[in-house]
Amino acid sequence: MTTAYVGRFAPSPTGPLHAGSLVAALASWLDARAHAGRWLVRIEDVDTPRCVAGADRIILAQLAACGLTPDEPVMIQSRRTDCYQRALDTLIAAGQAYPCACSRKDIEDALAVRGIRRPRHAELVYPGTCRDGLHGRRARAWRFLTQNRQEKELQAVDGYNKSAIEKVVNPLVTWQDRWLGAQQQDVAAQVGDFVLKRADGLWAYQLAVVVDDAAQGITHVVRGADLADNTPRQMLLQRALRLPTPAYLHTPLVRGANGDKLSKQNGARAIDTTSSARSLQALVAAAAVLGLPPQTGSVAEALAAWVSAWRHLYNSDSS
Repeated sequence: MTTAYVGRFAPSPTGPLHAGSLVAALASWLDARAHAGRWLVRIEDVDTPRCVAGADRIILAQLAACGLTPDEPVMIQSRRTDCYQRALDTLIAAGQAYPCACSRKDIEDALAVRGIRRPRHAELVYPGTCRDGLHGRRARAWRFLTQNRQEKELQAVDGYNKSAIEKVVNPLVTWQDRWLGAQQQDVAAQVGDFVLKRADGLWAYQLAVVVDDAAQGITHVVRGADLADNTPRQMLLQRALRLPTPAYLHTPLVRGANGDKLSKQNGARAIDTTSSARSLQALVAAAAVLGLPPQTGSVAEALAAWVSAWRHLYNSDSS
């Protein structure tokens, strides 16, 4: 029996939608409609210092002006902190999460001692300093143990052959991205034990998104390619919490003048949805990034044409 399709768009309310975020919104909506599925919206506002008051209402109004209306009431992450705590408690009880006393400077210093310098934009790989206890220091955050527990136990056994066994107990995380193709990441080596609850008491994106995708029954995640490297971490959490893993599709990014991903930090302007014509113009630009042809007429007519094109181009029936 085929599972009914449920997709979602999950913006952070750090400001209005811009051209880059509209690409992800449009792609996720089109994919849901091409599968005759449901499309949901979740406001990801757990990172409260970055959120802008009223931005959630602006985002929802922009989506509506573009004909992108969710099929269920909007989920608000900041109202779900108890759910994230229960997930963390489950991981702690299973020995898959531990407290960490390290500041960012502590991590950088520990890596420097090993002669490791972080390249620009690269992940700051956690060296596992607090895996074996805090040693009298105060806990600041909680981290997910990426090192397989079975491997830790084997290391204590006489005759343990690490090179022979680690491929079995600590494999690469692999997945088939519907846009990017075959993907893989060694989370332990490339990221390290990642944060679940931050030093400021806020919930980390990785845990919140996994818990919420499961709660909403999400079967397909369509989002920007800048989030692709988060997927292996989320897959590890899904396995640890015994939650289903959705299918993933990561769309191309819109770049700013400096070549970086278009964002509010590098001057991205809010899309103009003050009239139907301007909403259509914004949608046509987003569709072009997705390889879809320009459309004229009404917003509804354009969306209908793109659903058909999406189904043809991305073979939705087999994904």
